[in-house]
Amino acid sequence: MSHPDPTPAAAVAGTTPAASLIDNLDTEFTRHVPFAQMAPAHRRQLWAHAALAYYAPGETLIDPAGGPVQQLFLVRSGVVVGERPSDAAQPERVEHEAGECFPVDALLGGCAVTATYRAQGDVFCLLLPGAVVQDVAAVSTPWADHLHRRVLQLLELSRQALQAHFAGQALAEQSLDTPLAQLATRSPLAVAPATPLADALRAMHERRVGSVLVADGAGHAVGILTRHDLLDRVVLPATPLATPIEQVMSAPLLTLTENHRAHDAALLMAAHGVRHVAITDTEGGRLVGVVSERDLFALQRLSLRQLAGAIRGADGVAPLRAAAADIRSFARQLLAQGVRGPQLTALISDLNDRLAARLFELFTRSHGLDPARGAWLAFGSEGRGEQTIATDQDNGLVLAADCDDVERERWRAMGAAVNQALDDCGYPLCKGGVMAGNAACCLTGPQWQQRFEQWIDQGAPEALLAASIFFDLRPVAGEVSLAAPLSRLITTRCAAVPRFIKQLADNALRHRAPLTWLGSIDAGGDGHQRLDLKLQGTALFVEAARLMALARGVAATGTRQRLLALSATTDGIPGVPDDEVQAWVAAFDYLQMLRLGVQARPLPDGANPNLCDVAALNAIDRRVLRESLRAAHHLQQRVELDHAR
Repeated sequence: MSHPDPTPAAAVAGTTPAASLIDNLDTEFTRHVPFAQMAPAHRRQLWAHAALAYYAPGETLIDPAGGPVQQLFLVRSGVVVGERPSDAAQPERVEHEAGECFPVDALLGGCAVTATYRAQGDVFCLLLPGAVVQDVAAVSTPWADHLHRRVLQLLELSRQALQAHFAGQALAEQSLDTPLAQLATRSPLAVAPATPLADALRAMHERRVGSVLVADGAGHAVGILTRHDLLDRVVLPATPLATPIEQVMSAPLLTLTENHRAHDAALLMAAHGVRHVAITDTEGGRLVGVVSERDLFALQRLSLRQLAGAIRGADGVAPLRAAAADIRSFARQLLAQGVRGPQLTALISDLNDRLAARLFELFTRSHGLDPARGAWLAFGSEGRGEQTIATDQDNGLVLAADCDDVERERWRAMGAAVNQALDDCGYPLCKGGVMAGNAACCLTGPQWQQRFEQWIDQGAPEALLAASIFFDLRPVAGEVSLAAPLSRLITTRCAAVPRFIKQLADNALRHRAPLTWLGSIDAGGDGHQRLDLKLQGTALFVEAARLMALARGVAATGTRQRLLALSATTDGIPGVPDDEVQAWVAAFDYLQMLRLGVQARPLPDGANPNLCDVAALNAIDRRVLRESLRAAHHLQQRVELDHAR
């Protein structure tokens, strides 16, 4: 049963909580999301109606027998564990720490909880009436977003923090010391606060600009309206065009003086998640210009087009070595710009593909080989299009069916030369020997097919290792049609051999999500709190997604694409609920982004580029990491139920 008599916070001092108690609560909870983003008045509205409850160790706070949920529990101190029955051997457990609230979904849905929540040690909670929770959500966007999109909101805050961190690092590699006065080359479009929306939008259209500033009579900037704001503030709410612009503008407006530098503007944008900064004069603070993200990025030395052009025009290994270094610098710049994980890993993989393809062209020519008689294959993370900043080689060659042993040896020698060149460019040789320069990875199409069939049909331990590397193949250069029969074989043959699918499932479950039995992060017992974000994080999703995709005959090789394909019913196999799939995709994306953040920092020689110090993460990242690992746990439970029995 639920705790019968929570102690109202108001009980300490009459009918309303004492001002000092409300102040204390406000100070405590502004350390947590989303309270730090909420307006003070909205936070205090919650505290004024809260009741304070104490729960002894092992005591039940709420359970399914309690009926429809009437209040939200907000943990003030201690840990609450929610336990839900599961088809797996162990019940599903979720841990809630200080600053976290539950059960959100049951409260918003007006139904009973499906888990039993108990105190793990001494616990104090604030109990927030459901009506008050809804009232505050109606006026506070951060609170509403937190209730409806908790994990997505945390992911966005994490991305902004990562962007802010790497803005400074990227700027050190760029020439952004330009004074803002030099960027403000034309007078800004500015209107008075009372200007009707129709007039302001017409002026934006005529000037062909993406924003309009709002300035008072003294020329001081008081707000801004950007093209990005129009959908949420004008179009969707059907705001009349006669409305004064001051009612829909963003305010207050961030400003810098004309003596500040471009890097000051970039850091300010990254820290606050905005796209524009107003420039004022140094004397009276009057508006003289505006600088946008686009203005700053135009100053950057590197661009995708420049990098691709440098790779395409390279006539040897030396310029490609420089291009490889630029790819890594470019990745750090994109982190500073706030580019998300899926786009960033796809860009890195694309540029690495181009570099490998150029080496293939150069070395087939120097070795006197016909590029139409072979294709360069990417395996592993490059084959999936998921390469991060620190990546090694996994590649091979597929040759024409009539290629004899003499020609094949010439191709193998060429492959070894490309492998060495890639190593010179900063892509280490594969420790497992999965490289085109090894005879086992330089085969004709029929030879590759024979090996794949043997792996699938026999299912020996080496077959499972092969599946985890070779079955994510993608042609990068040469006669790419030579790889098509291999891709078709993988897609059709695996699904037809249930025993092999069962072995893949057992293999995918060998390494479990690093969580304690209470559902918190288990980062090792040596006191260092380190987590390998690849082996203990993204690999869990990669292995499970590959297995489930192969079991359904899904042709996609990317982890994200494989997971998204699970929503559809395939060959009679029911689709996975979309909310499960979206949670897995969001968790995988976050872990990839966290890996990129670790790799973008300076690392000692020989250091593991995927090792994360969990204790050094900020509170937001620790929470999202925990939720992501829980999503991995749920994914493995799905594998266990559907394929490991």
